[in-house]
Amino acid sequence: MPLLYVTDLAYPARGRRYCDEDIFLTSRLRADFELALCHPADAEVLLPLGFDAVIVRNSGPVLHYQEAYDSFRAAALAAGTPVYNPLTGRGDMAGKQYLLDLTAAGYPVIPTIDDPARLAELPQVPQYAVKPKQGADSIGLTFTATPDGPAGAVLIQPRIDFTYEVSFYFVDDAFQYALHAPDPSRRWELEAYAPTEADLAFARAFIAWNTLEHGIQRVDACRAPSGELLLVELEDLNPYLSLDLLPAEVQNTFVAALTRSLRSFID
Repeated sequence: MPLLYVTDLAYPARGRRYCDEDIFLTSRLRADFELALCHPADAEVLLPLGFDAVIVRNSGPVLHYQEAYDSFRAAALAAGTPVYNPLTGRGDMAGKQYLLDLTAAGYPVIPTIDDPARLAELPQVPQYAVKPKQGADSIGLTFTATPDGPAGAVLIQPRIDFTYEVSFYFVDDAFQYALHAPDPSRRWELEAYAPTEADLAFARAFIAWNTLEHGIQRVDACRAPSGELLLVELEDLNPYLSLDLLPAEVQNTFVAALTRSLRSFID
């Protein structure tokens, strides 16, 4: 089963080493698949070479190569080439509209609007987080007491003094592990987290909402002052997995789950 593995080994991620994670994953996946690695800008031109599927991993925010990514998506769909994660994701893969949709549907998410004229719909707080609607990785994030910007161009959320952030990692619909950042100012200094049944029910609600039968997903949440979890992000395009922080047995379990998922996806 030949796979085209898309990664940017040189991407300078803040507080993370993307290349190490992909070197580890490809070294393990080679036991079951024939692998070719390429930069995201080269993925489209390599599609006709007869790969059974393309797996998109740590390639950085696509806004850095949006035109190439859009062209790759179109080419893969036209050729019927399976892409993992599947291109039908409703989370970050499709932009940030899901934060607005989930807010409107009453899900436990940080309340979000995209029009400063609707500020009264949000909780009244001293400051608001404002970021581009077509953004990623905190690029363009600002905090202000008076949000502005064109309607539909920005996302506006109340700035929450949360206790900590926590991430839940899934392969398909199966929970794998959780990690949390005890210090809110140090997002990528992560430690093991033992989720409660309520925590897992929270995370699984968003996995179910996304309706991806196959794929790697990361549900990012924050613990609000009231004690409830609120969704920060539903990452379903190329979520970083922090595999280097896991015990060997958890790494092995994750790789086994990913291998089964890829085989089932291709078959």
